[in-house]
Amino acid sequence: MTFATLGLIEPLLRALETLGYQTPTPVQAQAIPAVLAGRDLMAAAQTGTGKTAGFALPMLQRLTMEGPKVASNCVRALVLVPTRELAEQVHASIREYGEHVPLSTYAVYGGVSINPQMMKLRKGIDLLVATPGRLLDLYRQNAVKFNQLETLVLDEADRMLDLGFAEELRDIYAALPKKRQTLLFSATFSDDIRLLAGQMLNDPLSIEVSPRNVAAATVKQWIVTVDKKRKPELFIHLMKRLKWKQTLVFAKTRNGVDALVERLQGLGINADGIHGDKPQATRQRALDRFKANEVQILVATDVAARGLDIDDLPTVVNFDLPIVAEDYVHRIGRTGRAGQTGEAISLVCADEVQLLSAIEVLTRQTLKRQEESGFEPDHRVPETNASGEVLKKPKKPKKPKVSGGKRTLGKWMDSGDTPTENVAPAVKPVRKVPAFNTGPRKRKP
Repeated sequence: MTFATLGLIEPLLRALETLGYQTPTPVQAQAIPAVLAGRDLMAAAQTGTGKTAGFALPMLQRLTMEGPKVASNCVRALVLVPTRELAEQVHASIREYGEHVPLSTYAVYGGVSINPQMMKLRKGIDLLVATPGRLLDLYRQNAVKFNQLETLVLDEADRMLDLGFAEELRDIYAALPKKRQTLLFSATFSDDIRLLAGQMLNDPLSIEVSPRNVAAATVKQWIVTVDKKRKPELFIHLMKRLKWKQTLVFAKTRNGVDALVERLQGLGINADGIHGDKPQATRQRALDRFKANEVQILVATDVAARGLDIDDLPTVVNFDLPIVAEDYVHRIGRTGRAGQTGEAISLVCADEVQLLSAIEVLTRQTLKRQEESGFEPDHRVPETNASGEVLKKPKKPKKPKVSGGKRTLGKWMDSGDTPTENVAPAVKPVRKVPAFNTGPRKRKP
């Protein structure tokens, strides 16, 4: 099968040839004909399998072949994405695909001045990529109108809900024309997303080219158990021992990103970080330097879990496990893309056992675990498996206390021991409250 057999027009085929696209991926092969036919679509595919081309190519063709010229402040097609980074990536891909068609495209998102965006929209835009919050700001200021809208795309809608955009999506939905084509593309589908699809899509065609919420087979996954306080030390040790080169690291919090970057830079390691508190220009500069291999280690919060496309990225490290299990799939999907192989390593402490269990249930696999010599955790991580079982935490053997030559039971009693009739059962010791003033009480005058 070729892209020509899917019914794409010559200008799009020419752009694909320039990009080196030869054979459609499974999601593209199924989605492109359906979108060209005007069907609503709900498509699930692993990240890195060509979802963007699956909706962008047929949408560009329909905009080129059909419909009136776009009016002032209007848009004919709208792609909603959860983050600025994903907006930039999707728009960049759309510009490449549409290089030889006479359409205007643009991306709008928060974190930058709204005035240039309002000026750009005055002439009208054929295809607009937007984050929900900034799009609503523009709509409420009459800078964008939807009366010419033909197609709506929800890209990574599950992440939009995770980030708290449910209310914004409802407001946008209420402002859109009822008659339109709606496409929902995502690597994962939660129950909330399926509910959203039921409200926004009309008799959609459902496509699942891979099992739901399964990580790409091209990514080798394993975990290293460690105490929480020793994670930075272990990361540096593994980086040196395994000779990591270009590495994307995910941390849970913004402070965690800054702390790890500061520690790495203090050791002379070329590292940078991105998170929501950093200005957009700073974030983009860090991404550009990382893509250009000018930065060895990029540390990020989940703001970079989706929308970061790097050719041949070899290694992803989960310094902290994600709170939302689906984000694990997206994080490790930054490597092993387009048929390449990659490696995803997670540093896991005892506090994260429930998060680990949720990931294993979601991905239907028990992650291979190991301990690094010299970093064996004092707080053992309980065994888990893909069925959701968290096995009992292994206990370290402890020596019994000896008092007056006789063994006392109390908290050191082994699980198999039972108190004899001559030994009183252990009781919880009463905690003594320290005296803050042991001197004589002074009388008030």
